[in-house]
Amino acid sequence: MVEYDVIIIGGGLAGLTAALHLRKNEHSVLVLEKQQYPNHKVCGEYVSNEVVPYLEYLGISFSEFQVAHIDTLQFSLVNGRAITTKLPLGGTGISRYAFDDLLYRKAISQGIDFVFESVDKVSFENDNFWVMTNRENRFTSPIVLGAYGKRGNLDMSLKRNFVQHKSTWLGVKAHYEFPDFPDNLVALHNFRGGYAGLSKTETGAVNFCYLTTYESFKKEKDIDSFNANVVSKNPFLAQFLEKGEPLFKTPLTIAQISFDKKNVIENHMLMCGDSAGLIHPLCGNGMAMAIHSAKLVSELVSNYFKEKTSGRKQLEEAYQATWNNTFQHRLWMGRKLQSLLLNPNVSQWALSTVGNSQWILNKLIKSTHGKPIDL
Repeated sequence: MVEYDVIIIGGGLAGLTAALHLRKNEHSVLVLEKQQYPNHKVCGEYVSNEVVPYLEYLGISFSEFQVAHIDTLQFSLVNGRAITTKLPLGGTGISRYAFDDLLYRKAISQGIDFVFESVDKVSFENDNFWVMTNRENRFTSPIVLGAYGKRGNLDMSLKRNFVQHKSTWLGVKAHYEFPDFPDNLVALHNFRGGYAGLSKTETGAVNFCYLTTYESFKKEKDIDSFNANVVSKNPFLAQFLEKGEPLFKTPLTIAQISFDKKNVIENHMLMCGDSAGLIHPLCGNGMAMAIHSAKLVSELVSNYFKEKTSGRKQLEEAYQATWNNTFQHRLWMGRKLQSLLLNPNVSQWALSTVGNSQWILNKLIKSTHGKPIDL
């Protein structure tokens, strides 16, 4: 059995960022990830500039890529009525294929260990964790971070509240060649039962990622039919799908996406990223929140090891309070915005109100985003 200071379950943005932060503070770290890098994931692939100072602190730069520098948001309703505004902070368009691999390569260079296996069981006894993988490898650590994404097998074994009932949301993603799409634009276009995001990535491809209800999707026989008969009712999306050239053989999908409130601590595991809370994609802030949450938990864990005087209870209470202060309002606002804008009875009125006031629109954007992270 191998022992580490910290074991991180999941090697996405939150897991990799936390690993880099903890290693920077000279802790031994193991990341357990089921997939080799690089790989594509269902994701909006827009990261807010609020995390740039923190990434620079970790030694992460996008300089090797020709990333899209995004400063403008376009939003439309099903009928194509649209508004456009400048983003207060702006962001970067980069694929998870490139971003995760960049963080992984940095992590390897810093001496972080990786095991590419699924986690079957986590037990907590005598103030220590034991983690077992699907290949019956066992590892131990006083601290375990859960960073395995929106939904995983561990959620069932932990009997987390949100997995006790089915979620209605389905995510679909593909990259398209569409040269006319502006480099500086992120677009959010509504259709019946969902909405799609469009933005350029580092390869010049446009990431097309949408979220829809299963109730809406099941009325069509497959993704092609759904795109043709539902998604394309929005004129912006109709033009994109007609003229765009798909670059994936088949789109990526993920089902049972839950936006329900999640516990930040489960059986003494500290959850971060989507494992702790998932903001609605229309807010365009999921990637930044995952990275920011990794910073919060890593700082507290490093202090826990350094001070020696504070116990596990104090660590957990501090993380819960810090998470709530940083993200609780954003998540609540995301749920309210989604409920409002997907309701056909009020969305036209809401868009008219917002579209006639740049101040209101900017306030809504800021309510789901943070300020540049202080170091």
